[in-house]
Amino acid sequence: MMRNGAAYLSSLNDGRIVWLGQQKVGNVTSAAAFRNAAQSFAQLYELSHDSASRTALTYLDPASDTRHALSFLIPRSYEELVSKRIAHKTWAEESFGFLGRSPDYMASGIAGFAARPDVFAGGDFDGSANVLSLYRRTAEQNLFVAFTITNPKIDKAKSLAQQGPGNDIGVRTVRETDGGIVVSGAKSIGTAAIFADEIIVGTIEPLSQDDVDYALSFTVTPATPGVILISRDSYEHAARSREDNPLSSRFDENDALLVLDNVFIPWERVLTYRDIQRTFAMWWETPAYTNMAHQASVRFWTKLEFLAGLASLVCDSHGSAGNPQARAQLGRLLGYVQLAKSTVLAAEAGHETKAEDDGVVRLNREITYAQRILAGEIYPKFIHELRMLCGGALIQLPDSLHDLDHPDIGPMLRRFIRSSAQSADERIRLMKLVWDATGSDFASRHAHYEQFYQGAPHVYLAQMTFTGLAEKYGHFASQALAGKNETGGPDNH
Repeated sequence: MMRNGAAYLSSLNDGRIVWLGQQKVGNVTSAAAFRNAAQSFAQLYELSHDSASRTALTYLDPASDTRHALSFLIPRSYEELVSKRIAHKTWAEESFGFLGRSPDYMASGIAGFAARPDVFAGGDFDGSANVLSLYRRTAEQNLFVAFTITNPKIDKAKSLAQQGPGNDIGVRTVRETDGGIVVSGAKSIGTAAIFADEIIVGTIEPLSQDDVDYALSFTVTPATPGVILISRDSYEHAARSREDNPLSSRFDENDALLVLDNVFIPWERVLTYRDIQRTFAMWWETPAYTNMAHQASVRFWTKLEFLAGLASLVCDSHGSAGNPQARAQLGRLLGYVQLAKSTVLAAEAGHETKAEDDGVVRLNREITYAQRILAGEIYPKFIHELRMLCGGALIQLPDSLHDLDHPDIGPMLRRFIRSSAQSADERIRLMKLVWDATGSDFASRHAHYEQFYQGAPHVYLAQMTFTGLAEKYGHFASQALAGKNETGGPDNH
């Protein structure tokens, strides 16, 4: 049975240890720094019980005759890819694209793992049964799974095994037992981990041959003894009100440092163990990465739709909708939205099947990789154009909307902070929304996030060259040197 928002919120009150600054947080669902974001995630679960969106968000699993979230569906056709896109879009629209690591992100990744359990088998440890168990458990219970796959490093020029005097920075096994392993170490940038039911701990980057002690992946619940989550600054905590901070007050999904202090992990929760190749391959040889990128690209497209909508409202608010320069700026933003949309539709239409995938379909890899480049380069330009449309009005805002009700300054604000098309109240509300999306601490985090959430630019730009396109297009160009065209174009075969 699909759980609802109340059941999700109840699951978070499990005694997990979360630190915000020097304060140990109790129940994250009631803490001022996290409660609104928790409610926003809960609302996503509620949608599955809404008659208007239930069909778009769930599917009937024939094996169990029960409904599961569509994000857990292992797609075997183009039509099923489209169904998953609609589900991702429905959830993304609830947060205007600002909840990047919503539960459907890692659910899609786990579906990718389950599509290729053979990737987890071999060597001295076979995790194939464990990954299928993970898939069944999370799908049947509709769990929110986060992941921490970034290794903190003191010296980026050195391998994990060479970090620090005790080589104790990354997550590694400190002891084996008959029932499992005991691990210690840390992972950084655990986005939404504070709000998750389970956390996948792993490494998506290539490891060196001397890093075998760190070549493991497993799942852990946040309430497990020895698990500590250290939150970054909470933008929700700093938000004054929903009126003054309409986005950061509700959609700060948080990022946390995950610290593991002698944490026991049962063998049945271990996915890969002391295996450099399989710890890396679980992300890239399975459909996991392209599945997760599907959610990410749909969310990014949705976010740009929202920001373009803000730009349109801004133009209308100060009477510049007919100004040729403003219309050109708005047109550029609308064009960016369509580019973002096009990458999603093209990656679906160009879906791939591999013999080893046994009928599972994946998004087109080359287009999916290109989307990362597009998103990272478009977003800063998009934010800049939106801010330029606002001009000085984005800066000259009162401390709070409630200042309009003050007997002394309220009348002055109502008189001087208005436009030909809007009252002071309407204008301030709009500009505070734009500022929260483009200029606040929350907005700055998102600007950085959109450039790094699918890896560092130097990684994904270089990865594009590994797809074989450079050689393919090089061969096409070489036909001009020979004075002929033997192929009719690189995409005709």
